[in-house]
Amino acid sequence: MSSFDNEGDGNMEKIRIGIVGYGNLGRGVELSLMQNPDMMLVAVFSRRDPHTLTLLTNGVPAVHIDEILNYKEKIDVMILCGGSATDLPTQSPEIAKHYNIIDSFDTHAHVNVHYARVDEMAKLGGKIGIISVGWDPGLFSLNRLYGEAVLPHGETYTFWGPGLSQGHSDAIRRVEGVLNGVQYTVPKETAVVKARLGEGADLTIRDKHLRQCYVVAEVDANTDKIEKTIKNMPNYFADYDTEVHFISAEELQDDHSKMPHGGFVIRSGETGKNLNKQVIEYQLKEESNPEFTSSVLVCYARAAYRLSQAGATGAKTVFDIAPALLSIKSNEQLRAEML
Repeated sequence: MSSFDNEGDGNMEKIRIGIVGYGNLGRGVELSLMQNPDMMLVAVFSRRDPHTLTLLTNGVPAVHIDEILNYKEKIDVMILCGGSATDLPTQSPEIAKHYNIIDSFDTHAHVNVHYARVDEMAKLGGKIGIISVGWDPGLFSLNRLYGEAVLPHGETYTFWGPGLSQGHSDAIRRVEGVLNGVQYTVPKETAVVKARLGEGADLTIRDKHLRQCYVVAEVDANTDKIEKTIKNMPNYFADYDTEVHFISAEELQDDHSKMPHGGFVIRSGETGKNLNKQVIEYQLKEESNPEFTSSVLVCYARAAYRLSQAGATGAKTVFDIAPALLSIKSNEQLRAEML
C-alpha cells in the first residue's frame, strides 16, 4: 500500500494524535485520521522493534513504547489499540496519568473496575480517559440506553452479526489439530422476528445466535475430536448451536480473509393506555470490523481533546459525551444541517 502525507488543511489547528499498538485496530486508526482534517498523527508506539513497522503516513515515526513519556509535549490524545485481556487493564490507567486517552476495553463484566482505575490515574494527572469506545460497547450501548429511556415499558435485544468474531476465531485456532480457522456469529431470523414483535422475552442464548466455524485441520488430524472439542468449549460454543465445517487453507484465504461484522439493537415497547406497540431499531453493517471500530475511536478522540481543553478530568464513557463533541462541525452548522 502506498504512503500518505500527514498534512491536510494547513490553516487548521490540528489535534495531535498518538497510536499505541499497531495491529489491525492501530492501522485502522491511522487510516481514519487521514479522513479527519482537524487531526494529525504524531507517532505510533509499539512493543515491537520500530524498524520492523512500515507506517502508511509519510514523516511519522514508529517508536518503542518505552519511549512514550518523551512525547508528553507533542501529543494531545493517545488512542490505545491493545487487547482487553492483558493490554488495556494496565496500559490505560498507566498512560492516562500522562495523556488524554481513548480505549476500546470490551470486557463487559470488568468495565466498572477498569473505569475506576482509569478515573483515579486520569484525575491524578489532570487528564481525560474515555473508555470502552467502539460499536459494542460504544454505539450499541448508547442505543440500548436511548431505547430504554424512551420506552421504559419494554424489552431490549442485541443481535451480533452476521460477522467474524475475532475472539471466538482465536479460540478455534487454539484447539489441538487446528492449523487455522474463523468463526462467524449469525443471528437466527426467528429470534429477530420475535424481538421486533415484542415477543422475545423468553429467548435464550441458544435461541438468538448460530455459530459457524470454518476450520483448516492439520494433516491426519482427528476431525471428529476437533469438532467435539469446539462444540463443547465453555464460554464460547457450548451454549450455542454450532456448525463446524472443515475446509482447505486455500478456501480459508479466498473466502474468509476479510473481517466483516455488524448487528442490531432492538427496543420493543408499549405506550399509552391502549398499549400501542413501538419498535426502535439500530443496525450496523461493516465490511471491516477494525476499520469501523477505529473510526469510532477517532471521533471520540476529538471529544477527549475538547473536554480536556475545557478543564475536565477523569474517566468517561460514551454515556457521558455530548454528541456535538464528536463532530468536526460547529454547533451552528449542526443546528442548521442536522437538527
